[in-house]
Amino acid sequence: MGSFATPMNLRISRKRFLLGLPLASVAIISCKKSEENAPSNASARKKVRIGYMGLTCEAPIYVAKEYGFFEKEGVDVELVRTEWTQFKDLLNLGKIDLGQQPVMMFLKPIEEGLDVKMTAGVHKGCLRIQAGVNGKIKAVADLRGKRIGVPGMGTPPFIFANRVLSRNKIDPKTEVEWRVFPSGELALAMEKGEVDAVATSEPIGSLLLAEGKVRNIADLGVDPQYANEYCCSIMLNGKFATGGSRDTCAAAVRAILKGAKWVETNPRAAAKMSVEKGYLASNPELNAKALGALRFTPSVSGGREAIQAAAQDMMAIGMLSATTDVAAVTKRIFVEFDGVTDEWLKTLQVETVADGQIPGIHDAIVARELETEGPPVFAETCCSARSRIARAEPR
Repeated sequence: MGSFATPMNLRISRKRFLLGLPLASVAIISCKKSEENAPSNASARKKVRIGYMGLTCEAPIYVAKEYGFFEKEGVDVELVRTEWTQFKDLLNLGKIDLGQQPVMMFLKPIEEGLDVKMTAGVHKGCLRIQAGVNGKIKAVADLRGKRIGVPGMGTPPFIFANRVLSRNKIDPKTEVEWRVFPSGELALAMEKGEVDAVATSEPIGSLLLAEGKVRNIADLGVDPQYANEYCCSIMLNGKFATGGSRDTCAAAVRAILKGAKWVETNPRAAAKMSVEKGYLASNPELNAKALGALRFTPSVSGGREAIQAAAQDMMAIGMLSATTDVAAVTKRIFVEFDGVTDEWLKTLQVETVADGQIPGIHDAIVARELETEGPPVFAETCCSARSRIARAEPR
């Protein structure tokens, strides 16, 4: 077992990104759950800064804020809007306390010294490889020798595509060509013949499907080898998770997990609220389609297993060292909360709101929305790099 890496510059080149460093094991940290009722007045509540980027899949945070889940837990939340390129550094430095982020994206930076912990899985799905609906690429095997568009080297779509290729005996370093485009321009690059396929995340993937431009070649939320894997978990600043704010830490996590269950029960209502309140810029029904494609069934054990699954595949493709001890990695970064368990989540009840679910005719509703309003132009998508759109501010 090797030693944990010394902090390094977090701007990762492709060469450095593919270099792995072994991790050391440390005991799992436990955040103690407070057994007392949440304080009734605002002055007694604990201040927590939650980072967000205005993504479709951050809906549990928006719901927890708008429906008072944080307040009921005794947490006074400040939502801090940030760019993707800033998020990891702000979390590492303690400028924000926690947020909801992709597991795959954080393993290498943590290996390089990022002081971040992970806990429960929030949702499944959100990553795909897609190819033109009229093209010749119909299966992963057809990607050998092809050009694949990605929103950035080292982004979750890029990592997922690498994992898929490796599992199908295609060397992602030598047998495909990677080309980088802003998220919102991937479809255009494919239409212009600059790439043969694209690796996407939500809501870009759902938009391309709704417009009839692509077919899915691989899908994190559907393919049997990935369908049970949580792509996004709650990430916490290391000192926040392990220091003197453990009760507050646990309370904030409980609120977000309740928000996730609410989103699963009421995806359309959550999607519309996210747009109407200005958390993200999108078409409401398209956002609902993207949100409905994800599975918001939060799981504590699922968060732990997601680290293991992603680390194993990333080792196989050289993104983590082949000598990495996966059990030690998981033990090093996974955080448990007393009282926040899968058993507790099973008993957690949320309301069902009228018209909050995805109707059977939703594809037609989305098509009509796109026809009348036109497609949105996204600034950022779940798990991807920055693209182009004016950002809305929550009201």
